[in-house]
Amino acid sequence: MNFIDTHTHLYAEEFKEDRKAVIEKAIHNGVSKLFLPNIDIHSIQPMLDLCWDFPDNCFPMMGLHPCSVDAHVEAHLFQIQKWFKKRKFYAVGEIGLDYYWSKEFKDQQIRAFRLQIQWAIQMDLPIVIHSRNSNEDVIAILKEMKHPKLRGIFHCFGGNAEQAKEVVEMGFLLGIGGVITFKNGGLDKAIADIDLRHLVLETDSPYLAPAPHRGKRNESLYILDIAKKLAEVKNVGLAQVAKSTNENANKVFGI
Repeated sequence: MNFIDTHTHLYAEEFKEDRKAVIEKAIHNGVSKLFLPNIDIHSIQPMLDLCWDFPDNCFPMMGLHPCSVDAHVEAHLFQIQKWFKKRKFYAVGEIGLDYYWSKEFKDQQIRAFRLQIQWAIQMDLPIVIHSRNSNEDVIAILKEMKHPKLRGIFHCFGGNAEQAKEVVEMGFLLGIGGVITFKNGGLDKAIADIDLRHLVLETDSPYLAPAPHRGKRNESLYILDIAKKLAEVKNVGLAQVAKSTNENANKVFGI
């Protein structure tokens, strides 16, 4: 049985001591495809190095994370955009809005999000969305920019049931991660009426490790814990979760 981790930062500093071992362990246990979202201009080379080392397993995205947006956003975006001419990427991501830490650069975040959505439409690529304390604005922008080619994943979905319904009605997938295993996380209730055909699995490693690893460094192997909990929530077999979420991931990323 194989699984796909649609969102993992395995190039991060947290893995510098055992990166290769962590990836090989995940692959050995059936987590065979690992999709890597970019963060900023500094994470590009470490991400691509990982894809070079594991070409059959690691698949890169390209984008500017909202928490990396600052007063020099145009210069950052100029550097990011140039990479799309150099090699293949499987999504524009990780992009979006984050109002949790600060709203100092809210206008710049919105500009960057809109521009990167335009890139995705022009290149016919999916987008991978980071939305924290900003679901209403993100959904409003997506509705405003509606386009037949606009598609993708709401990474680490953290909205309510109504927002989950809105997202899937727009044709987007929900990224289900470790939060579904949290006792009072509420994600199980938010997706109670959402069919498996709208869901994909993710770890967001090294963040948000699922129970029973909560509070520790997350890694792609733990996609198995997330899948088991989703199977329980949906009252289906683990094989069905693997089959459905893999099909959804392969389709959205064009694999």
